[in-house]
Amino acid sequence: MGAIVAIILAAGESKRMGYPKMLLPLNGKTMLGNVIGNIEGSEINNIIVVLGAEKTAILDVVCKTSAKSCYNDNYKDGMLSSVKCGFRNIPSDSDAVLVFQGDQPLILPNVINEVIVAHRSSDKGIVIPVYRNKRGHPLLICKQYFAEIEGLDNSEGLRSLAIKFSDDVLEIETNSPGILRDFDTFEEYKKEVNQI
Repeated sequence: MGAIVAIILAAGESKRMGYPKMLLPLNGKTMLGNVIGNIEGSEINNIIVVLGAEKTAILDVVCKTSAKSCYNDNYKDGMLSSVKCGFRNIPSDSDAVLVFQGDQPLILPNVINEVIVAHRSSDKGIVIPVYRNKRGHPLLICKQYFAEIEGLDNSEGLRSLAIKFSDDVLEIETNSPGILRDFDTFEEYKKEVNQI
């Protein structure tokens, strides 16, 4: 069985936040540090962080972890351009990729492992965790779709892959709302910090 790789999308400009989201403090780490730490606590041994805006400062966070990084020259073209950049940098023996967003620090290791277990026990090529009938992250994509991703239009999201190949999607129910939680505004972030 080939390797399972995590790609973390951390290239965005954080326009709505007004500050680089990946660098915000949370639980004694940066937001991105939490995401990487959760993945390091799972079965995954290979993590690639896609950099773009604030490259130098974010790379400093990555260098303190086991993760590697790649740089998306086209990060201003949207999230799918960063997805493509990440997939271009995965090892050639990769069997599947889990796609994470860098502003989703509440996806815990056990949930990541649930997605991996579901992948291994299924013949489906796309696995998506679900909380209360809503699809979240991380999205697992098997190798038969790697080339397909390169051909997707940058104006579409990665979700278009799951729509196009809906017969090959496995949804797994989780009891974790963290799979849906991201942080786009400073108010959302502050609310979360106040709950800790």
